[in-house]
Amino acid sequence: MTAAETGTRTTVSVVIPVKDDDTELRRCLRALALQTRLPDEIVVVDNGSTDSSAEVARAAGARVVRCDERGIPAASSCGYDAARGDIILRLDADSLPSHTWVQTMSEALERQADVSAFTGGARFIDGPRRLRRPLAALYLGAYAAVTFSALGHLPLFGSNLAFRASAWRDVRHEVHRHDPEVHDDLDLAFHLGLRHRIRYLPHAAMGISMRPFGDRVGFRRRVWRGHHTVVIHWPEDFPPVRWQKLALQRALHRRGPSPTRSRSGR
Repeated sequence: MTAAETGTRTTVSVVIPVKDDDTELRRCLRALALQTRLPDEIVVVDNGSTDSSAEVARAAGARVVRCDERGIPAASSCGYDAARGDIILRLDADSLPSHTWVQTMSEALERQADVSAFTGGARFIDGPRRLRRPLAALYLGAYAAVTFSALGHLPLFGSNLAFRASAWRDVRHEVHRHDPEVHDDLDLAFHLGLRHRIRYLPHAAMGISMRPFGDRVGFRRRVWRGHHTVVIHWPEDFPPVRWQKLALQRALHRRGPSPTRSRSGR
């Protein structure tokens, strides 16, 4: 039964991992303060910043959680663990959500009880103006096309992401949170996607920065991390094996809930 049917209101946490991005974080928090539906809390995970990111977050009313373990996977997981809401929304410090982003994401999960995670698209907010939309479409389209064959379903995009806290608790001990070279949202998709339904939400508008793509070394590292994230799930999730698992899960879902549920224990 959905929240709308029961008359209850779900609570929403926004999680933002940050490391030395105080200027962009200030802009992101300002956008979150202007939402048509304000989140119940904002959790900023300070991953060892040496600038004023933590002070900026506190000044905006966010709850700051410190994560001394290096890497986005550790910082993101720390934020998800700390979140108190029924729904967890994730974006990056240099992201710029539209004023309806929190409402759009949270209402989608409230309406569709059979979906555990929604992922949205993005547009670039800097760089050459003419190239912003086509490059964003190319980037996200390529990411989805490449990862779909490995996952057998939609990937998750960490700059524009919403999922149920209950789904996170189901997989929190399986994700590779201690590997700083893991592509954290792709890793989360591997684990959520086996037992939970992921869907794309087209109207969840998000602006992202083109900064990472101006650095060739950084871009190559992103590509390598994606490859690394895929292969560390092998042989258990080698594509033909994973596809069979997904087919079995879907067949069981059509028949109704199973009294027992297997876990990978990773």
